[in-house]
Amino acid sequence: MLSKRLIACLDVRDGKLAKSVKFVDTRDIGDPVAKAREYYADGLDELVFYDITASSDKRRILLEFVEAVAREVFIPLSVGGGVRSVEDATDLRLAGAEKINVNSAAVQRPDLISECATAIGSQNVVLSMDIRAVEASKEIPSGYEIVINGGRTPMGIDALEWTKRGEALGAGEMVVNSIDADGTREGYELKLTRMIADAVRVPVIASGGAGLPEHLYDVLSEGHADAALVASMVHFGEYRCSELKQYLHDRGVKMRMSW
Repeated sequence: MLSKRLIACLDVRDGKLAKSVKFVDTRDIGDPVAKAREYYADGLDELVFYDITASSDKRRILLEFVEAVAREVFIPLSVGGGVRSVEDATDLRLAGAEKINVNSAAVQRPDLISECATAIGSQNVVLSMDIRAVEASKEIPSGYEIVINGGRTPMGIDALEWTKRGEALGAGEMVVNSIDADGTREGYELKLTRMIADAVRVPVIASGGAGLPEHLYDVLSEGHADAALVASMVHFGEYRCSELKQYLHDRGVKMRMSW
C-alpha cells in the first residue's frame, strides 16, 4: 500500500498568500515563502503553489515567486495558474517546480494535457479541477460541473467525464477541488472525491473543506483519496503539519513519517 500524502496549498495573489471561502471574499493572510519554509521544516509531504489570478488576468505565473519557494523547500513542489503551453510548463520546471498543474487552459484546449505530458512526462502533469454541484441533467449526468477562471466561468462539462478524458490524455494526477466546500472547514466533498477516485487509476488529491483532523481521515479512507490538501487549518496556526500526520498515523493511515 502506498503512503498517503499531506499537501499544503499556497494560493498566491499579487505575491501575497491569500484565502477565500467558496472562491469569493479573498483576503491576504501572509508571506507564502515564509509559510513554505515553515511547512517544509514541519514534515509536510508536498507543496502546491497556485497563482490564483493568472488565468483570469490572462497572464503567466510570476516565476520569481516560484523560484523563491523552490529555494526554501526540498519536497515536491507543484505549481499552477495560467499554464497555457509547453513553454509555460518548461519555464516552471526550470524555476524549480516538479509538477505542473493545468486547469482552465486545459478545459479550453484539452490537447494541452497531452502536449505537456509528452514534453515533461505524465507523472509531472496534474489536472486540477474546480467543481461545483449542480442538478443532474443529460449534459451533466454526474451532477458535478467543471468551472474555470477561478470559479468564475461554468463550462457545462460533466466533471466525471472530464476526469476520464484528462487521464486518457496523459494527466498523471488529479486535484478534485470542491467549490462548494472550499474554505468552509466543514469537511471535504466525500461523494465527489470518491466518485472520481474510483473512476481513474492515477492518484487523486482531495481539496476544499478541511477544518479538522477527522476530515482528513474521512477523505483518505471513505473518500478513497490518495492525498489530502489543506490550507486554512494550517495557515492560521490551528494545526501543525506534523500534528496532522501523527493523528493520521495513529488512526492507521499509512503516512511518510520522518520522526
